Amino acid sequence: MNYEKRIEELGITLPESSAPKAMYIPVKQVGNLLFVSGQLPCKLDGSLAYTGKLGDQLTLEQGQECARLCIINMLSALKYHLKDLDRVKNVVKLQAFVSSKTGFDQQHLVTNGASELLFDIFGEAGKHARTAVGINQLPLDAPVEIEAIFEVE
Repeated sequence: MNYEKRIEELGITLPESSAPKAMYIPVKQVGNLLFVSGQLPCKLDGSLAYTGKLGDQLTLEQGQECARLCIINMLSALKYHLKDLDRVKNVVKLQAFVSSKTGFDQQHLVTNGASELLFDIFGEAGKHARTAVGINQLPLDAPVEIEAIFEVE
């Protein structure tokens, strides 16, 4: 499967990978596993698409869009590291952090925005274990941050 062609067919443009904004690396490879640092919902120009909390300033649908953008930025980091996304064998696990108003209990549905996109791109290899956690605050007032583990050839 040509994953980059599939991304293009879905009308997605991957942003240029950017330097980290703190003391970390975007992707750490250990054996055949890639640990991808948390990605924020940034637009192509690098600015946040949304800020605020789910259940307060943002709707479920906006949260799902944020989760998709996190995955798009993650794919950009993976492409920069791997040079070829066809080296991806499996999406192993996602961990999503959702900045939420007290009482908001749909973090799992927000995270579906990420999970569905990974399945749309990678098919069965995109199915993964995951955790969706509601938290009080994220860096830069981002509504969603997602990290992941990928298996590569």
